[in-house]
Amino acid sequence: MKLLLLLTFTALAELRYQKRGSHSCPDLCSCRGGVVECSQISLTHFPTDGLSPNTTRLSIQSTKLSTVTASHLSTLPLLNYLQLYHNNLTSLPSDLLRGVLYLSTLDLTGNRLNHLPQNVFSHAFLHSLVLKNNQIEKVDAEWFSVNSSLTWLDLSGNRLTGVPSALLQRLPNIQNLDLSHNSLQELQLNALENLHHLETLNLAGNKLTSLKPTTFTQNLKLSQLFLQENQLRDLPATLLQGLQNLEMLLLNQNQLQYLPSGFLGETRSSFQVILTGNPWVCDEKIEFMKKWLTAHPQNVFFLDEVICAEPEGLKGRQVVSLSDSELGRTKSLYSPTLMSL
Repeated sequence: MKLLLLLTFTALAELRYQKRGSHSCPDLCSCRGGVVECSQISLTHFPTDGLSPNTTRLSIQSTKLSTVTASHLSTLPLLNYLQLYHNNLTSLPSDLLRGVLYLSTLDLTGNRLNHLPQNVFSHAFLHSLVLKNNQIEKVDAEWFSVNSSLTWLDLSGNRLTGVPSALLQRLPNIQNLDLSHNSLQELQLNALENLHHLETLNLAGNKLTSLKPTTFTQNLKLSQLFLQENQLRDLPATLLQGLQNLEMLLLNQNQLQYLPSGFLGETRSSFQVILTGNPWVCDEKIEFMKKWLTAHPQNVFFLDEVICAEPEGLKGRQVVSLSDSELGRTKSLYSPTLMSL
């Protein structure tokens, strides 16, 4: 009888232990199924103790975490989503992802990453990589394997002055590329030629002054193009040629004075453009743009804010409101004969 009671108590203890273990959760974290979220500022180390090997989504955000290693992640073989958001990471080991073969999304937004080692993202079949708002000054093609599986790459809010073509050539599956709010001054010749699946390209908030006519020749699936808040002075007439899927074009807050004849071509009803915040010169060269705006007002956001910066007599006027006689008069004012008087 005593033996039977002892066996019963032992079985109950083991069951209680197993049940507790199956529902364990690291300190300073919350757990629900395979989802673990840790967002306590007092967290200073990777929460290894209590992490279930069945964890598929792990989010560590707004903590003092400064180190994460391959051994930390190797205990999570089913991990699919890893968010290390607004922590104190300054570097990553080159073998970080070696043990998480199913990892699809890695979000490292808002850390202090600067230099990353070669092969750091080549050990997992990542589809989405977010490196937004770090301190990265230079990107390296060797971060990725050849023919990387990435479809989404966000490098916005860093300190990049250039992006090597060699890196982009390793990302043939990219659909969304965000390089906004860096210090890019130009794009290398044919930098985007291998990105045949590119749908969204964000180059806003850089220091671009010009774009080559063939910049987007191979990006025929491009549907959203963000070029606002740069220093663009003029654009090639054929820049958008062949982009039949383009739905959104942002050109606001640049230094554009004209749009070349034929630049916007034949637009579809879904196409939208923003042109505000440019110093438009309202002389005969703006005639194409004025006619296009008049014919397609439904395609222009903030149409009434597309205004003349020059000449002085038309300053502040809406471009769409200009009459042919006013443009003709402007042309005569700028004629060589009158200018020589």
